[in-house]
Amino acid sequence: MRARRPAAPGAATGSGTGTRPATHTKPATDTPGTDAPRRGPVVAALMLGMALAALDGTIVSTVVPQIVGDLGGFTVFSWLFSGYLLAVTVTLPVYGKLSDTFGRKPVLIAGIALFLAGSVLCAAAWNMAALIAFRVVQGLGGGALQGTVQTIAADLYPLKERPRIQARLSTVWAVSAVAGPAVGGLLASYADWRWIFLINLPVGAVALWLIARHLREPSRTRPAARPRIDWPGALAIFAAGTLLLTALVQGGIAWPWLSAPSLALFGASAVLVAVIVVIERRAAEPIIPGWVWRRRTIAAVNLALGALGLLMVAPTVFLPTYAQSVLGLGPIAAGFVLSVMTLSWPVSAALANRVYTRIGFRRTAIIGITLAGLILAAFPLLPFPGEPWQPALIMLLLGAALGLFQLPLIVGVQSTVGWSQRGTTTASVLFCRQVGQSVGAALFGAVANAVLADRLGGTGDLDSVAHALADPSSMTAAATDQLRRAVDAAVDYVYVGAAAAAGVALLILIFVAPRRFPVLDEPKPVAPVR
Repeated sequence: MRARRPAAPGAATGSGTGTRPATHTKPATDTPGTDAPRRGPVVAALMLGMALAALDGTIVSTVVPQIVGDLGGFTVFSWLFSGYLLAVTVTLPVYGKLSDTFGRKPVLIAGIALFLAGSVLCAAAWNMAALIAFRVVQGLGGGALQGTVQTIAADLYPLKERPRIQARLSTVWAVSAVAGPAVGGLLASYADWRWIFLINLPVGAVALWLIARHLREPSRTRPAARPRIDWPGALAIFAAGTLLLTALVQGGIAWPWLSAPSLALFGASAVLVAVIVVIERRAAEPIIPGWVWRRRTIAAVNLALGALGLLMVAPTVFLPTYAQSVLGLGPIAAGFVLSVMTLSWPVSAALANRVYTRIGFRRTAIIGITLAGLILAAFPLLPFPGEPWQPALIMLLLGAALGLFQLPLIVGVQSTVGWSQRGTTTASVLFCRQVGQSVGAALFGAVANAVLADRLGGTGDLDSVAHALADPSSMTAAATDQLRRAVDAAVDYVYVGAAAAAGVALLILIFVAPRRFPVLDEPKPVAPVR
């Protein structure tokens, strides 16, 4: 066992935030400063950039019928979302490394520009295949948006103030969850669906101008040799992620899980993962450095937030189906049942610092995920068919619990590294959460369909049952009740699985995460903006 190096002079003791002395520290020029009166324009740009990514999915989902009616391609329209998700996920590690190597500003500017170019192309799409391809272009920019915005937010604010910016970014997601469907519905009703992509242009243009005009990177010592980009590693990561996520997204839908396409995709992705390990070990500047997994704190947070991504599939994917099929709500009311979670999450996140400054990051996250597991496990106890306020209350409490869980881990892990490693660290956390969501969608989809098949005599899947319940007049009352009870049972099992995922996250925090996060001492800030 390697002996631990002594803490660097001036490293934080972390007595108030559950941290231990750091093993290294960075020079004063390694971290951008927090000139509060002048960082407002940069924060506004970050919120606008995050809004581009947050509004995207919620707006597009509301106008799918209009898109399909105009362009056709009903059998492949799900790739409007899957293609975007694939591109965002597989590019996160690449952008994280690039931002650490060349700076946040050029990466974020390039990401916004690429996202806007994809938006223009989407608005000009002539068929479904072209629109899917252009959505992938959007996703290539979206990967830079999600990772780099979170990293700059950590750069701008010292540890004690980071919950403030994280709460603002969480509020952007909350507002987007509520406003996105409304904006999409208005555009679909009174304008052409192509405007859902064109409205990105003014928002993105303002964000670009603010970033270009006001964000100033910290001064750094210029390396003796020109930084080399690990292009073989980047391409291998992109290929492996694409194959793996395609297998997870399409398995059980486009083809059976044990079919040749699924086995081929999983096998090829496994081979590419082995190739990535070989490439990254030999690379001078690897895209995914080994220290990301060798450092106990980062590895634990990655695994815990991967479990978070998995459990989040239950409310985000299956709750709307439950609300419409079991409770008989319309799409807007079903969306409201889900959106209450996004209202309590940022409030809880904003108050989380009052907890972790007293008991530490790890203990705060343990409290949050324990409460989340209990709340998820309570969902199957709801009566059938129940009232809409009952699942809404569950989601309100779940959002509050997850705010206590996620924010301390993100703030904590970002505080254990210096500027030159923060982009890679943040990207690894977001990447694991995205992969967790893809795994959860595949796993819980299989669980739900298996329960339905058992309850309905070996036939049916969740999508077909939900479509049938959308027109109950074509069935007898007994058949409708049977289908509704089957959906209720399927979603109950999904929530039990989500509670189990919360249990896994809890075990990771207890047995893998260190008792105290090795937070670095923060140097005297310099002005981050002109």
